[in-house]
Amino acid sequence: MHWTRPIDAYCERLSPAFWAEPVNAVTNLGFILAALILWRRSAGQPLAQVLSAILCVIGIGSFLFHTQAVAWAAIADTAPIGGFILLYLFAINLQVCRWPLWAAALGTAAFIPYAIALTPVFAALPFTAISAVYWPVPLLILLYAAVLWVKVPATARGLASGAAILILSLIFRSLDQSLCPVWPIGTHFLWHLLNALMLGWMIEVYCRHRRAGQVLAGPGAGR
Repeated sequence: MHWTRPIDAYCERLSPAFWAEPVNAVTNLGFILAALILWRRSAGQPLAQVLSAILCVIGIGSFLFHTQAVAWAAIADTAPIGGFILLYLFAINLQVCRWPLWAAALGTAAFIPYAIALTPVFAALPFTAISAVYWPVPLLILLYAAVLWVKVPATARGLASGAAILILSLIFRSLDQSLCPVWPIGTHFLWHLLNALMLGWMIEVYCRHRRAGQVLAGPGAGR
């Protein structure tokens, strides 16, 4: 890979300059603000604190990508998102679904083939193609919400709300290029703001579940 290969993927960028995407760059502060709020609100919950730290890293990585706009910065942008998804899934499997540790880890690892299998499906659809790698995520969240709806309805509703925010966020991400002729700054910045809201909300849903002691019956390793 050519780590310094320029990437011009968003409506707002018109040159390789550092501040060629000022709105896309500055709106990453939303991730950092959400991380700071959730760091305080998740005190005493180790997995939630790690998720909050990763949320901050997401903001930093995305800022680097929308200012540097090169291949290595793209990795800095996407890798923390993948880490957040996997850790959040592990936390839900372990401490909401109350699966044994081995099952929670296996269920988390299963996300990778799940995403690999579904990404081409979304890539084949006209509107979802541009964000195909992300669309399996709200679908999975909705599946978890459906499974948990009877036994922990408050948590399930929270997950469903998070999925709805993510779907709206993905819509704006997908519209960035197509609306560029009439809206020169694009809509990618709304992906940032809504994603910051959504990821912060997902941490809050997990924390509320833990505080309320809402756990499924049965053997598990949740603590």
